[in-house]
Order: sequence, then C-alpha cells, then structure tokens
Amino acid sequence: MEIKELTRAEEQIMQVLWHLKKGFVKDVLDVLPEPKPAYNTVSTIIRILENKGFVGHKAFGKSHEYHPVISKDQYQNFATDKLMHGYFDNSVKRMFSYFVKKEKIDLKEADEIMKLIEKLKEK
Repeated sequence: MEIKELTRAEEQIMQVLWHLKKGFVKDVLDVLPEPKPAYNTVSTIIRILENKGFVGHKAFGKSHEYHPVISKDQYQNFATDKLMHGYFDNSVKRMFSYFVKKEKIDLKEADEIMKLIEKLKEK
C-alpha cells in the first residue's frame, strides 16, 4: 500500500492515535491542545484518515473506536525519505550539514551521532 502525505491537521490526529493506540473521537479530542477543534472536525479528519488507509475502526453500535493501521515508524520512514529526496538529493551528508549549519544539532547530539558512526564502522 502506498503511503500518502498527511496534512498538518491529519498528522496531529495521527500523533494522538499513535500515542493512544486506540480511541473514540472524544478520546482524541481530550488529548488535543487548546483551542480544541470541534468534535465534528475531529470526526471528519479521522474519517479522511480512514479513507487514506491510516486508520481502521471497530464498531460499537453507532460509535467507532479508531486505531492506527499505519505505524508511526512507517510514516516516519516515508516522511524522512521524502525529505531526503526532495531537499537533500538523497544525501545524509547534505542533510546533516544543513542541520549543523542551522545549529539544530548541539554538541551532545553530535557526540551521540559520532558514537553511532563508530558502531557502524565496527560492523
């Protein structure tokens, strides 16, 4: 199945569902920050996510309990690949350089990255 890009609102709802693992519209709404969207707005976004293949549901009469079908890790891979391809010509080096230049990586993180690189070299 092809993963599609999410809008900001869809991604916010998915973040909540990934966190909750499953829930009703009210459960999702309870976790969203203020100002909270309308119940119908959240319900509509969840139905859109279901049509896109991100969410499934279990029916309880007229109520539906929703759960993620696409894992956070799967979407993370998709989004990272899109970012790498679209902005960094599939180059980890270019992406890393960008974050270093923009000072988005501190020394502690850089040290951790260096340790990961050393582990890769040992394999």
